Amino acid sequence: MSTIYARIYKYRWQYGMILPAVVLLFLFNYVPMVGIVTAFKDFHIGLTLWNAPWIGFDNFWFLQDPQFLIVVRNTLYISVLKFLFGFPAPILLAILINEIGNGKFKRFVQSVSYLPHFFSWIVVAYILQSMLTIDGGLVNQLITDLGGGEPIFFLGSVEWFRPMAVASGLWKEIGWNSILYLAAITTIDPQLYEAAKMEGAGRWARIRHITYPGILPTISIVLILNVPGLINAGMDQIYPLMNAANQPVSDVLDTYMLRTGLQQGYFGMATAIGLISSIVSLGLVLLTNQMSRKINGEGLW
Repeated sequence: MSTIYARIYKYRWQYGMILPAVVLLFLFNYVPMVGIVTAFKDFHIGLTLWNAPWIGFDNFWFLQDPQFLIVVRNTLYISVLKFLFGFPAPILLAILINEIGNGKFKRFVQSVSYLPHFFSWIVVAYILQSMLTIDGGLVNQLITDLGGGEPIFFLGSVEWFRPMAVASGLWKEIGWNSILYLAAITTIDPQLYEAAKMEGAGRWARIRHITYPGILPTISIVLILNVPGLINAGMDQIYPLMNAANQPVSDVLDTYMLRTGLQQGYFGMATAIGLISSIVSLGLVLLTNQMSRKINGEGLW
């Protein structure tokens, strides 16, 4: 025990620096977990968590709702597409930016790619509506001027909603997500590139045998952290773009929870959906971490 106290005293300033973050994590992430009991109670406005009647698993009736299966399918469809395109894209962008020789142009590309991240999804939704609307939208104007036929109602199209969601998410976050990989690339010893050049290695060979192995641990960690997001299609992005016309494909778990769980007063059901989503996310984290350790020896723990 004295060894533990001695270690704490030795690193007291470091522990002091992370203490506020630990307190905030406890207050805003662990204390609210008490509300999980709402999933097993008949809770409504006017009651508390403690005096609401216990009803067991009755709030899990949504598992038998046919609409819930459609919502799960929509969520997985959108989130898997966003993962397949959104996960490798920042890696490729970081590698391409790293290969730019002109320093000023390199910084310009970085700044331009980061900028969309600071737009809220409300602003992005407004931009999409302005560009894709039938009346005066830039995209439909180009389609008409180039002889592409009748204007397309992108915002109300079942066929175009998913590509629009994936493309807008990629445009908004690709630059910001590449920062981590660019930081990982800077830790690679420049002498490795110089030695490879002297041995006659081309640009592709240097990327394949130096850059990629150098950022592989970072890729593994980001992969582990991103896989649980497969059950989260992105409420901030989907909700502003959702309407009655595209609802068959845009209704995801978060919007279903908001509509039936909160707007209609089924607070226990909304909590039950969140509980199941959290359990599935935890399972995905554990599974992905185990697979990553077996494949390349890298993992969160």
